Amino acid sequence: MTDDVRNIVLGVVAAGISATIGWLARTYLWRRRLRRKQAFFGLPGNSECALVVNREAGRDGSVHRFDVFALLELSALVKDCGAHAQIVWHDTAQQGFGERTEFCVGGPVSNRRTAAHLQTLLPGVNVTMDAEPGPDQGAFRIGSEHYPMVPGTAEYVLLARLTTGQEARPVFVFCGQRAITNQAATRYLARHHRKLARKHGNGTFCLLLKVVNSEAYGPDVVELVADVTRTAQAAPPAASESDRAAA
Repeated sequence: MTDDVRNIVLGVVAAGISATIGWLARTYLWRRRLRRKQAFFGLPGNSECALVVNREAGRDGSVHRFDVFALLELSALVKDCGAHAQIVWHDTAQQGFGERTEFCVGGPVSNRRTAAHLQTLLPGVNVTMDAEPGPDQGAFRIGSEHYPMVPGTAEYVLLARLTTGQEARPVFVFCGQRAITNQAATRYLARHHRKLARKHGNGTFCLLLKVVNSEAYGPDVVELVADVTRTAQAAPPAASESDRAAA
């Protein structure tokens, strides 16, 4: 074997080894990212989750188009984790916490499941549920802070990951003042889940997001207002005797 032939063979072998090492490294990193994503969403391979959706006000069996878009965002996340999703109406969802991962879309006015989660797991959050239009309709009160809605200009949504134990599957809540804010929250989760996992691990968190000028930008421009986890989990103070008397 001449030196030229030997050099060619060695070059081919070295290239093959480098390609194999590169492929193994990429595969390892991809699998590690997938495992972290599955752990954050509580979706190991071939597991099942529930997409709990509300019904559009005044229309039986209909879902608002922005909530449909939110479900599509979530379905893509579930598929990436190698899991399976089942769509469940909010008034037929009857399961406890931690049995399977749950994605709950919609505010307490249109989604009974969200109302139950707020009452049980986020008692520090109060949502004005007035049926009549007004300046306070749909407003959030979190602790002592008040967040009214300005439709199309400044709207708020809660994005929460709630757990009841180390081994329990999480419940994700997207509680928005309007349907477009629900989609904004699901899109925010899809874009920032790695950052959220690094900051909060696989525990509970509750974030208040602000959707800016949805009339012009749709669900794309979202600002993080605050991490309200502690306040949202704290029970509201008991009413005093004078307050009860005034009521």
